[in-house]
Amino acid sequence: MRRGLFIGRFQPFHLGHLKAVSYILEREDECIVGVGSAQYSHTVDNPFTAGERIEIIHRSLKNSGIELGRCFIIPIPDVGEHMLWVSRVISFCPAFQTVYSNNSLVRVLFEEVGFRVEPVPLFDRGRLMGTEIRKLIAQSGDWRSRLHPSAVEYLMSIECEKRLATLLKNDF
Repeated sequence: MRRGLFIGRFQPFHLGHLKAVSYILEREDECIVGVGSAQYSHTVDNPFTAGERIEIIHRSLKNSGIELGRCFIIPIPDVGEHMLWVSRVISFCPAFQTVYSNNSLVRVLFEEVGFRVEPVPLFDRGRLMGTEIRKLIAQSGDWRSRLHPSAVEYLMSIECEKRLATLLKNDF
């Protein structure tokens, strides 16, 4: 059984992330989606809770035709020390062989303990960036076209535009 770990904050999980999971599943039997910085929420950079992010990911995967039985969604909190974080990730997740990440720190940390780390293609990077999507949500801009419709439906149900606008206003 080959498993790949795809770790990120997913604030929010967008169409680029969805394509990345599909890409990983073309190469692996299963994909672990590690929801990083799980303890953070209600800030401009981390507006959604781990539970909300898991809900968004689950709905996006389920309603895009990805076989949910091939995916695990695991919340992973930060611990404040990089080498401890790697062991935390390992302890929170089912066994995996490959880490999929474009983050240079993640690459170094996992390679140092013997994991293979592969990059993930950046799908439509100009439009699909979490920072930009969060700004668009806060400003009621065109963010909906960048997420799966079921994720949009869920985010609207939790009044994400109101939350982000308030957080952005209070960030100064």
